[in-house]
Order: sequence, then structure tokens, then C-alpha cells
Amino acid sequence: MSDAAQPTAAEVRAAAEAVKTALDRHLAAVELRTGDDDTAVYEAFNALAAAAEAYDELLYDRYDEVTPFEIPGADGALPPYAGPDEPHALSLLIRRDYAVAEPQRLLAQARRVAELDADGQAVGAAARAGTSPLAALGVLFGEYEPDEIASRHKEFGLEEGDSTLWVTASDELPEPGEWLNAPFDHADPERIVCRFDVSSVFDEDEDEEGDGDFEGGVDAGPGGRRAVAGADQHAGAGS
Repeated sequence: MSDAAQPTAAEVRAAAEAVKTALDRHLAAVELRTGDDDTAVYEAFNALAAAAEAYDELLYDRYDEVTPFEIPGADGALPPYAGPDEPHALSLLIRRDYAVAEPQRLLAQARRVAELDADGQAVGAAARAGTSPLAALGVLFGEYEPDEIASRHKEFGLEEGDSTLWVTASDELPEPGEWLNAPFDHADPERIVCRFDVSSVFDEDEDEEGDGDFEGGVDAGPGGRRAVAGADQHAGAGS
């Protein structure tokens, strides 16, 4: 970083004072907490986290020094929930990754499905499914629901990768066909009510840390599954 872009000593000092103020505010909110979902505690926690992060960055930029602060839930945490308190609609956003681990098994299963089709296009569909992985995938996902493929993925020669499910809230249901051309362009993290991630990396993290306790809004649960709270994130992170 150039000298011109470095923060001044006064800016670093001001950031340190902001951390002190945020600490006092957070303690006061905790002392006056009215319940597990106290909004004041939630807001004070987020303010303290932001102030600590800003101070840490300025301190490093100015003095090449770091702090011992580690904000719970900073990795994989969600931004503060900004959706409706009483949602009238919700959307499920799902992503599942697979590796084609056994292409021949994939082709064989797709050929079998296509051959069961009794109409006049069965021969052509079966032939394409048996020779082209792209056609095979089209046949299988056209025949089976995604949940069934997820539960039987090994039968189809697939190997599971990471997956995630977002539950997002909205004020009203979109008009029919409104988002079909770009279904994921308007995914808003600030409207996530809850989120569930599955990855083998969470098993590795759990082995390193010793347990899967809920910390920072992240639950490293069994089977590499974690829940990241959205609207209730403060219940795990700030209390």
C-alpha cells in the first residue's frame, strides 16, 4: 500500500475509540437483555463486529500489526436479516454439485430408463442416452426428481460434492413466469431466513476443533452438514 493510501494515525485512533464505544454498547445491551431474540443485543453485536473489523484493517494498513480479535461466524456468516418480519411468500434456492465418477454406470442407467419408454422415440432416445453423457444426464433428470437422484446418486454413477439450501422470505409471491429466465439473479442474502450447507470440509473442521457445537450461527453438524442462521443469526452469535 502506498503512503498516500495509508490511513492516518488519527484514523486508527478513531477506529480504536469506536471499538471501545461498541464494547460499552454491547455490554449494556446484554445487561438489559429481554430475551434470546433481543434486537438490541443483535444490533450491538453486529456493530461491535464491524468496529473491530474496521480497526483491525486500519491497524494493519498503518502499522503492519494485527489484533487478537476473531469475530464468531465471520466465515460463512450471513449479513443481518433485512427481509419482512411477517413474510407472505418464500423461495427455496438449492444447489447440489456432483462429479460423474462412473460414466459407464451413468450411461447404462440412462439407457435403461430410455428403453422403458414405449413411444416411437424410444429407440433414438435410448441410443443417445447410451453414448452421450449429456444426453444421459438429460434422460435421468427428466425421469427422476432431484431429491431422488440425491438419495440414489451412487446408482447413477455420481459422487456428491457440496450442496446448499437457502430459504428466503419475500413480501409477496412473484408473478407466474417472472423470474424463469434468470432464476438466481435476484438471490438476496439479506432475506435468508435459514440456510443449510453440506460439505466434507465441515467434517474436517469438526475433527480439528473437537466438536460440532453451535458457534457464530454455524452448526457443524453430523455428516458434514451445517446450519447458518439468517433471521435468527444473533441467537447463536450474540448470546
